[in-house]
Amino acid sequence: MKRIVLLAALCMAISGMSFAQTAQELLKERQELAKATKAELNKKASDTARKEAKKFEKEGWQVTPGALPLDRQLDRAYMMQMAEFDEDMFPKYIIGEAMSIGEHYDAAKMQAQELAKLNLAAQIQTEITALVENSLANEQLSEGQAESISKSVMAGKNLISQSIGRTITLVEAYREKKGGNKEVLLRIAYSGNMAKKVAKKVIKEDLKQKGDELHEQLDELLGW
Repeated sequence: MKRIVLLAALCMAISGMSFAQTAQELLKERQELAKATKAELNKKASDTARKEAKKFEKEGWQVTPGALPLDRQLDRAYMMQMAEFDEDMFPKYIIGEAMSIGEHYDAAKMQAQELAKLNLAAQIQTEITALVENSLANEQLSEGQAESISKSVMAGKNLISQSIGRTITLVEAYREKKGGNKEVLLRIAYSGNMAKKVAKKVIKEDLKQKGDELHEQLDELLGW
């Protein structure tokens, strides 16, 4: 029972991760999560998905005809959120979410997609910053190098968002608003490996523009 409670807390910690959380704390949480069995992860994802689906349905959310039921969509989203981590404890998938209201469904969905990508960019910033902090803690980077890279990461949110390629739609739901408007909810996933590549490209370009020779050593220093 204690293990399941811990697992729930870890899942919440990952979805609500903030810049205030240190790389070491994040690493420890993910190492604990990695110890959980696949059966435990499946059960937790399914239980959480069912509870959230009931809450969403009470709030008027529904899916388009032919789409997977909301609980199935949410179950898939939670499983991807709790998917494997690489050797640096970087997630296999990064999850972004957004809602938007529009007069027409397609317009609201398009806006939600753009906002979800911005949310993804913010998550990527957080993940890369934690990765840099961890490299600093392990003495793979000097303090000055880590600071330069972190500043480039923080300055590149819009560029990261614009560089994000194909995403996977995990949850797509909508509800009717007053006046006939539609509110669309999207939850999307992006490959962790692709996120690293996008972030590194943005960091390199920013360092290059600043005349920082560090951009020439970036591949070797970061190791990803």
